[in-house]
Parts: sequence; structure tokens; C-alpha cells
Amino acid sequence: MTEFVRHERNAWIHCGMTVLVVLAGFLFGISRAEWVAVVFAIGLVLAGEAVNTAIERLSDVVQPERDERIRAVKDISAGAVLICAIAAAVIGLLVFLPKLIVFFCALPICRCSVL
Repeated sequence: MTEFVRHERNAWIHCGMTVLVVLAGFLFGISRAEWVAVVFAIGLVLAGEAVNTAIERLSDVVQPERDERIRAVKDISAGAVLICAIAAAVIGLLVFLPKLIVFFCALPICRCSVL
């Protein structure tokens, strides 16, 4: 795991987003069920990125020269991470969007009628 976080730029991005999401979870006081969804989404994205990284590195060892079959495998693997990230974003919207709307509508300058 240290190798993954130390050398993969995307891992840094995912870890940074994880910190922000966890802080938002504490700030908004999300429920236990919401925490389960958020932690699952975080784990899904990090696991997907780690598997993608492993596939890419193994592919480079097995076939160092450019090969269309290896390119296709890498593209499919990267696509799987994208699917995981989209699912995590949807979970994040379902959990945090209602809380953000209430938060911003409670501001004195807001003229929302949501509350």
C-alpha cells in the first residue's frame, strides 16, 4: 500500500478527496448508514485504483513494447476505476447534497424556500 500511495498521483488525489469527505461527514453529522455508504465508496475507489495500478505495472513487465492488446487491457482497467469513481460521486451527492442545500439555505443572504 505504501508503494501505491508513494508513487501514484491518482492515489494522492483519492486520498485527498477521502480526507475532505471524512471531514465533511463529521461537519454535517452524517448518520451511521450514510457513513457505511461513504466508507464503502471510498474503499471501492481506492481498491479499484490499486488493482488498476497493479494491472498496469504487470502489463509493463510482461510486454515492455507497445502492444494493442496490453493497451486495451489498461484501458478497460482504467475504465473500471472511472466507473467506481462515478458510483462514489453519486453516493456522495446522495449523502451530502441535501445537507449542503439546507446549510446554504440557512445563510442569512439566501432567499431559498427549502427550509
